[in-house]
Amino acid sequence: MKTVFALGQVGRFASAAICVAALSACTTTAPVTPAVAAKPSLQSMLSQASTASGAGQKEQAVTLWKQAAVAYPADKSPWLSIAQTRYEAGQYGDAIVNAQEVLVRDPNDTLANSIIAISGLRLSTRSLADLSRQNNLSGSLRTESQDLAKLLRESLGETVLVPPAQPPVQQAATPTRGKGKKAPATRKQQEDDASANPFGALK
Repeated sequence: MKTVFALGQVGRFASAAICVAALSACTTTAPVTPAVAAKPSLQSMLSQASTASGAGQKEQAVTLWKQAAVAYPADKSPWLSIAQTRYEAGQYGDAIVNAQEVLVRDPNDTLANSIIAISGLRLSTRSLADLSRQNNLSGSLRTESQDLAKLLRESLGETVLVPPAQPPVQQAATPTRGKGKKAPATRKQQEDDASANPFGALK
């Protein structure tokens, strides 16, 4: 009888210990998760990039603007700043690409449209000047270039795209072999004329 009573007490103590352990496990607090750092505001990111740009650190500024563009993908401001920076550096291809990102977000942005138009004209001027020097402006390329020049003249309301260069100050006349005959232009003069007015052949 005593043995049975002792075993019963041991069983009750074991059950109590199990209950206490279970209750203590239930009351344990959940592990604390580390706080997530708040995303910086768009204004602070743009301000930081503008400061870098003002200090002459253009590539650092572009990196910061790209980070802002990733953090705030719907905003056009970072792309517009990158487009302006590339345009001012003469990197017209990159300027066009970034200005197009602006137009995806705001098709009516005047500055982005201006950057694309002027950058495109400057790239075209370079290419036409190179083609003129190489005497390769012919065929369908010449026809398309003439159509483009006509469209540009009509859009700008100008009769010619590039005004003629001012004549140089006349020097003392030098005798020529034939009266009234103009001396033929040298190769150097022809190249200078082509680079000064690459649209000359398209008037």
